[in-house]
Amino acid sequence: MKKRETQISTIIGMGAVCNGDFASDGSVRIDGTVNGNVTVTDAVIVGASGCIHGDINSRKAVIGGEVYGNLNVPEKVELTSTARVIGDLTTSGLVIDEKAVFQGRCDMNQDVSKKVKLNNKAVKAMKKSAKSAIVEALREVEAGAEEGSQENAEKTDSAADEEPKTTE
Repeated sequence: MKKRETQISTIIGMGAVCNGDFASDGSVRIDGTVNGNVTVTDAVIVGASGCIHGDINSRKAVIGGEVYGNLNVPEKVELTSTARVIGDLTTSGLVIDEKAVFQGRCDMNQDVSKKVKLNNKAVKAMKKSAKSAIVEALREVEAGAEEGSQENAEKTDSAADEEPKTTE
């Protein structure tokens, strides 16, 4: 059986702080801080610098940073050697690397998928607000790029107006 690649659709970068619940369709990588619950339809990946103060609801999870809350993950939770999880786990599969920290209870009941229901309305609402934020950011980037290309064109025009110097 082939291992399925996880495509990340959203990244919360190092140094970024998200205050409030976060929901997304697809997979999310978190290298910043989220102060609220995280609801994702596929995988949550928390990098070594990532920190979540809230519950995680997703299909899969790979934790390399800190999580202070409960994880409801029907398929598999992986805690890497840099992970620190303070909360309870509900999952059907669990991998804990050496030196990972886990304080809490683990429920590996086979009916996990029935316990975990993603809030589709929250995901749709977050997608709409995220889409408007992305559109705004793209406009800012495009405006900056146009400004930079105009400056380069002016420099090129002024250089063309100068007479070439020759050395004998």
